[in-house]
Amino acid sequence: MLDKYKQKRNFKSTPEPAGDLKLAAERAKNAQPGKGLFFCVQKHLASHLHYDFRLEHNGVLLSWAVPKGPSLDPKTKRLAMHVEDHPIEYGTFEGVIPEGYGAGIVMLWDQGTWVPESPDIDAALKKGDLKFTLDGYKLKGSWVLVRTGGRWGSSSGSGAARSWLLIKHRDDWAGELDITEFAPRSVKSDGDFEDILAADKPDVWISNKPAPARGGEAGAMLARIIERAAALKAGDAPAAGARGRKAAPRSGARAAAGKPPPSAADRAGSGERAPRPRGKKTTRETSPDRRKREPPKRKTSAKRR
Repeated sequence: MLDKYKQKRNFKSTPEPAGDLKLAAERAKNAQPGKGLFFCVQKHLASHLHYDFRLEHNGVLLSWAVPKGPSLDPKTKRLAMHVEDHPIEYGTFEGVIPEGYGAGIVMLWDQGTWVPESPDIDAALKKGDLKFTLDGYKLKGSWVLVRTGGRWGSSSGSGAARSWLLIKHRDDWAGELDITEFAPRSVKSDGDFEDILAADKPDVWISNKPAPARGGEAGAMLARIIERAAALKAGDAPAAGARGRKAAPRSGARAAAGKPPPSAADRAGSGERAPRPRGKKTTRETSPDRRKREPPKRKTSAKRR
């Protein structure tokens, strides 16, 4: 369990969690798939920009790298490459990996719970047809992961066995809205890449740029981010909060830690605003990264802030 994950990382230099096997065993023992398991999506700027889609199962996070990110359009099938399992603690990770495997910036782009359509998750994975329902801040409704070739658990690690498609089913949460463009920010900090980098050590990145900064589209993006992060660090630019972004609900972080979502009383006591009930309207605009209860329309003219 987690052997491949640990082999690829030097935990003396990376802030990524090493993984607690006792915690994994405990979560696997107490899991109730029918009531919801943890899921998250991390936006990762490494050698290229991609989205890591993670589903809790057997105490760890099954993981797929989705190069173009999830799509709400059922006609759009997004390539999802199966990668090594990650520890459950990774579900709340956001920060900078300064060197080595996966060097870059990791943003917690979405999180929540998932419920498999079939209670036998292992059988669905073996068949290569995993249907499930998501309840996140940005991703909701019915989805499917379909393997395009090979066998689940194949020791060869062939591209065919790793290649899957992530597809949105037609329901009230489907539509033509590009959710990655409409809601690009973190659900943990409500910041963008430059805010995450500025909160870390951008001076290290400027003096010793890792692989993604050496060229290509990802390199050009990172160069701009480093410049903005340095300005934020120097106080020459406003931080995300000062740019009018609202604080993030943290119920997903509680789920990853094995805690129940906060009650209305908990929220009131902590100052956290409860998610807006579905169907009710308000005159106060909500950040697109926080629209947890309002499904995107199939055709929208909403403008990204």
